[in-house]
Formats: sequence, C-alpha cells, structure tokens
Amino acid sequence: MRSAPLLAMRKRVVIADDHAIMRDGLRALIETDEGIEVVATVENGREAVDAVRTHSPDLVLMDLAMPYMDGLTAIRELTRRGVSAKILVLTMHKTEEHIRAALQAGASAYLLKDASRAELLMAMRTVLAGKTYISPAVADRIVTRYLDRDGAGAVRSLSDTLTMREKQVLKLIAEGRRNREIAEALFLSVKTVEKHRANVMRKLDLHNIAALTSFAIENNLVSP
Repeated sequence: MRSAPLLAMRKRVVIADDHAIMRDGLRALIETDEGIEVVATVENGREAVDAVRTHSPDLVLMDLAMPYMDGLTAIRELTRRGVSAKILVLTMHKTEEHIRAALQAGASAYLLKDASRAELLMAMRTVLAGKTYISPAVADRIVTRYLDRDGAGAVRSLSDTLTMREKQVLKLIAEGRRNREIAEALFLSVKTVEKHRANVMRKLDLHNIAALTSFAIENNLVSP
C-alpha cells in the first residue's frame, strides 16, 4: 500500500550520490510516495549542477563525498547560481564542521544515511515547506559542542585539536602544495609530511582535498 503523498502537488527530486546502490535504493524508497517524482539520479556534484539546470527540481538529495566535484562544492555552485531548488544533504559525515559548512553553503537540511524512511520523508516535507531540518542524531552533537567551552568561555573549534605543525601542513595542502613541496617548505621529510597529513584527516574526519581546503578557509588558515 502506497503512502499518502508527501505534499499536495507532485514534487521533482534529483538524487546525487556516487554509489549506484544508494541511488537506486533512494529512488525506490521515496517513490513509494505518490507526491514525488525522481527526475534524475547522478553520481557526482558536477552532474548534480547540470541536472538541476536541466530538470529544475524542487529538491536535491546531495551526498557530500563524491568524485570530480564534491557535494559541498556543488551546493556552493547551486547557491551562487541562485537556483530555487532546496538541498537536503544525505551523508555519513557527523562532524560539526561538515554540518556547519553544508548549511553555510546553502543546504536546508542535514540528514545521516542511516536515517529511517520516515525521517527522510519528514526531512523532505520540512525542507519543501521552507524550513531547515537537522537530524536529531547530529543536532545533539552541535548543542554539546557549543556548551563545551574552555575556561575563557569561548567555543572550542576542531582546529584547536591540531598541533601547530599540523596547521602548517593543512595550510599548505589547502594552498595546493604537494607532499614534496610541503616537505621542502617546512624542512621535513616526505614521510613526516604524509604522517601529519594523515593525522589532520583523522582528527578532522575530512578525507579529500576539497573538504580540507574548505575547512582551512572557514578557520582563516588561508584566504578564499
């Protein structure tokens, strides 16, 4: 038995995820609602931007970690173009930095991939109604971080977890330097640079250059 329509009028949706099984599963899941029409499924941010231009959807379900153009870059590009489509981020990333960056870029919702169908549809309803939705699974994390203050009462940033050397390496990575160039600039071995790089990615839970660059800009380590 099909569920009641998401909204009175049929809504057009684009799904952007680099895993075919995820795209197919999402299409099958949300199209059980008669109020939704999936007009395109794409596998990277570049294709998502093109699909929005071609299909003029009401909503985009956007993964963050995708090849060629990551989801965060795609959101920024869509925002820059002034598209009317709402963007619901659907990802496995749980850090405050990912959430804040996505919302600042223009996303209207942030949902984890392990969410139930009911929560997904609720998030879609909320976004299509012009409101913001953040999954309770990560909302508590944000609240906890803002309540977790140091002795001076300032909110601690994830960048505070990096050593000075790790910040230097992150800055140079964000500037487009290769490991050998970073090693020469900081008078380190390439192996040491690789270790610092791995530590930065692990501590920040960021796993590609675009995400590291975005984090560095937002934390004033480099200029945009």
